[in-house]
Amino acid sequence: MRGILKSIASADMDFNQLEAFLTAQTKKQGGITSDQAAVISKFWKSHKTKIRESLMNQSRWDSGLRGLTWRVDGKSQSRHSPQIHTPVAIIELELGKSGELASKGTQTLDLGVTKWHCNQESEFLCLEFDEVKVNQTLKKLSEVEESINALMQPA
Repeated sequence: MRGILKSIASADMDFNQLEAFLTAQTKKQGGITSDQAAVISKFWKSHKTKIRESLMNQSRWDSGLRGLTWRVDGKSQSRHSPQIHTPVAIIELELGKSGELASKGTQTLDLGVTKWHCNQESEFLCLEFDEVKVNQTLKKLSEVEESINALMQPA
């Protein structure tokens, strides 16, 4: 029974494929009964989306963006006096597998301007940008957007 469910989930069967697959399983020697096929069909139709999302989250090796916060502050300390009181953008990225909840205990690593917090479910990357870095980042993001748009155009 477990192997049948794995086959259905890994193939991400639509309802027509599911019915054909279950019919074949009922005709197979040592296969499932028609009652079992009906239960499996009802279960798959009710939970297909949740099962698919769960499998995707379990199979993802890397983290995704779970959250982003930002603010603009005035720089209060610097190695160079002229940089004090200049505006800086503070951006905090929360990275982790989707569907996981962040825990309260975190470890913080201070890398100068960049800080990295992490716990078992989430990692937080805090970035500080001056005006020049903001403009450079926006330019790169525009290039990324143009590339994505070019790929999305029909051939």
